Amino acid sequence: MTPAGDDNSTKTTPDIREIEEAARDAKAAAAEAEAAADDAEESAEHADESAELAETSATEAGKSAELADRSAEVADRSAEVAERADHVMRPDDGNLVGEMLIDERHPDVGMGRPGPPLQRSNPFVFGFFAALGVLVAWGLWNALGQAKSVIILLVVSMFIAVGLNPLVEWFMRRGLKRGLAVAVVFVLMILAVSGVGFAIVPVVSEQINNLIRNAPDWLDLLTKSRTLEELNNRYDFITKAKDYIQDPALAQRAFGGVLGVGKVVANALFSAFTILILTLYFLASLPSVKRAAYSLVPSSRRQRVAILGDEVLGRVGGYVSGQFLVAACAGFFMFVFLEIVGLNDYALALAIVVMFTAFIPMVGGLIGVVLVAAIGFTDSLWTGIACLVYGVIYQQIENYLIAPRIMRRAVDIPGAVTVIAALLGGALLGVVGALLAIPTAAALLLIIREVWIRKADAS
Repeated sequence: MTPAGDDNSTKTTPDIREIEEAARDAKAAAAEAEAAADDAEESAEHADESAELAETSATEAGKSAELADRSAEVADRSAEVAERADHVMRPDDGNLVGEMLIDERHPDVGMGRPGPPLQRSNPFVFGFFAALGVLVAWGLWNALGQAKSVIILLVVSMFIAVGLNPLVEWFMRRGLKRGLAVAVVFVLMILAVSGVGFAIVPVVSEQINNLIRNAPDWLDLLTKSRTLEELNNRYDFITKAKDYIQDPALAQRAFGGVLGVGKVVANALFSAFTILILTLYFLASLPSVKRAAYSLVPSSRRQRVAILGDEVLGRVGGYVSGQFLVAACAGFFMFVFLEIVGLNDYALALAIVVMFTAFIPMVGGLIGVVLVAAIGFTDSLWTGIACLVYGVIYQQIENYLIAPRIMRRAVDIPGAVTVIAALLGGALLGVVGALLAIPTAAALLLIIREVWIRKADAS
């Protein structure tokens, strides 16, 4: 017989196994549920990706539809154009000719197909555009020739403004605003011009009257020469010269009469007034003009162009300032010399004349010396000779001592370039061209040195 306890153990063992199996089944079910959850999550991700792809495909389909619509419109327009072209250039009996061009009175004999379009390298095209360019250049040259006086006024005004700009900046460094500094410089310039006019005009008028009054006496001195006396007896040229000089209408003939003199004076006053106004405008608006000019340059090169432009303007301003100092020295020493030799009445006027002629390159000093010597000879022979000797000596001192020291920092150009520039400027624009030639040459040399040569060295 089996004990009672054994029955209980037998019954308990199957229950434990069932529980373990149920636990294993539960774990398996949980694993399957977890796998199912992972599959569901992956399916959701795939569904999201599919939705995004579907949305992208829909967008692309919309764009394709728009492109198709546009292509259809272009095709319709092309069909219309082709229909019109076919209507205009409809083949008739094998000949490409439009119906509107058919002349019923003359049968169509066939002119053949049109040739290929002309290429740019075709000699006819090149000749046509070359001739057109020559005609345009000729028209522009004539227009510039007619506007030469206006262009000269503009260039001279800009030149003076650039030359006075260092003085304006000097006042600005002393605490003045640019507008007030420009006003001060402009007033000083007007006072200087007025003072020059009041100093020169009376002396010039008096010298002209003395020249006309003393010319007959000088002609009498010429008759003391035996050779000239024989020539005068044969051709009577001294008597004719006396009559011509003593004629009251000489002044009118020299200046074209009263109307001619008035016209010359009016033109001179108008030009002077125009230069003053333009100089004031350029001087006041110089910073804004520079900014506007630099803004036209691409931003990648704007900084370098601005540096070069400021350097060029600085060279021009330095040249004007340096030349003014050279001219002031010439006028001052001439004034002292004339006071010493006894030409006190004309010392100030002649010194101002010498100062202005000193601005003219190469020949300015010679012109001033000749004018002073001519006035000196009216006083006495030795005074005229002394003026000539002084002028020659001072020119050497100025050319080799004063001018090089003053202009060394302003413009650095070779002497040959100075001569060539002055000659070319004088040939093109006269005295104004000679005045502007040297600073222009200095600016061009600076640009060549900083742009062309550097680019050549870098290549």
